[in-house]
Amino acid sequence: MRRRHPTRRPPSPPALGPIQLFEIEGLTHDAKGVARQQGKVTFISGALPSETVEAQVSKAGRRFDEASLNQVIHHSPDRVTPACPHFFQCGGCSFQHLAQEKQLDAKYDWLKGQIRKVVSSDEPLSVLADQPVAYRRRARLSVQVKKQRVQLGFRGKSSNEIVSIDRCLVLTTPLQAVFESLKTSLAADALAKKLGHVELLEDSKGLAVTFRLIQALDDSLKAQWESWAQQQQVALYWQQPEMKRAEVDGNRRFYQLDDLRLHYHPQDFIQVNAAMNEKMVKQAMNWLEPCEQDTILDLFCGVGNFSLPLAKRAKQVVGVELQEEMVAVAGENAAANHLDNAHFVAADLTKPVSRELSNIAFTKVLLDPPRAGAFEFLEAIINMRPKQILYVSCNASTLARDAEYLVTKGYRVLRAGLMDMFPQTSHVETMMLLQKK
Repeated sequence: MRRRHPTRRPPSPPALGPIQLFEIEGLTHDAKGVARQQGKVTFISGALPSETVEAQVSKAGRRFDEASLNQVIHHSPDRVTPACPHFFQCGGCSFQHLAQEKQLDAKYDWLKGQIRKVVSSDEPLSVLADQPVAYRRRARLSVQVKKQRVQLGFRGKSSNEIVSIDRCLVLTTPLQAVFESLKTSLAADALAKKLGHVELLEDSKGLAVTFRLIQALDDSLKAQWESWAQQQQVALYWQQPEMKRAEVDGNRRFYQLDDLRLHYHPQDFIQVNAAMNEKMVKQAMNWLEPCEQDTILDLFCGVGNFSLPLAKRAKQVVGVELQEEMVAVAGENAAANHLDNAHFVAADLTKPVSRELSNIAFTKVLLDPPRAGAFEFLEAIINMRPKQILYVSCNASTLARDAEYLVTKGYRVLRAGLMDMFPQTSHVETMMLLQKK
């Protein structure tokens, strides 16, 4: 006799507490309002400083609670109506309900708090910013077919559900047009069920779309989409299910920077905000002041975004990157731009430094690590005894940790600044210049 298994019930959603009145005193780095009720902190998504709101606790903790916003009783003068119709569902642009200048103020204050142990409160930070919308030159879209309908968009707030969008205000204008055509064409097409992700890209070469396939594709369907790409004047790349990267057949992308041409694979990392990348590299050159006497180490160098501008000004530059493919491309970029003083090495920067690097007398170091920071490599940098270290960071908390360590080892902060690489979002990019005492 077959045993019957009890039907599994889906987990119940967390119970909401009673509706309460909250006075919002501050803002977290990820745009949640901060309230204090009877000595306990409550974080409320969508609430702004100086507002009075009604909210319900959705997650109670020992140290803090999280609450869902019901309504705003007293509005902040800095509150604006989000221009994007998907703001309340999409997990991307969490700051759209706050005026642009106040977004920068909030990021500035948060960054100040993060680096307070190495930068005094009365020391001003520099601010780099550009246009607040239509800045994003690449995006990765999720694709799903649900109840015979194609969903194309981004992950929802605190969710794995795909929010199907009609337009994205932070995409560049040409990419927005490609997105709209793509969504229309996929709506009733067999390709949608064979896709995992779609990657959009705009650079100095033009527009591109990469299809990441989860199923094999027949020739007729591929030819149909090749025709679509020609009509849209976009380059089309296919990443087959068994492949780690798309095939480019020598047809690499490139972008212009500092009168240089940098080639890269369409799935290599590049900064998504072209205008801010130009400003960031220019500021890095101004702060570090590379000259003909300098031998400079560029860590996490990618395809040479900082290395090649440095090589135009310095005696010698050595770039280090984990991915061998990107190291090879960086070397080709140096050769193509006639920079024979730039050399690139593939190395794992979480492991001890090689003898090849330790024997070079570096005068300056530039590093642009991932979110985890570069703590494992700091001792090696200190042993090189560079006069200056320029640290570019996408995570201010790990920058603060690393900077505090460098200060204990004889360095002091000369400058620090905020770079608004991702307007409308809570992300903060930072640049910090340290000098040996």
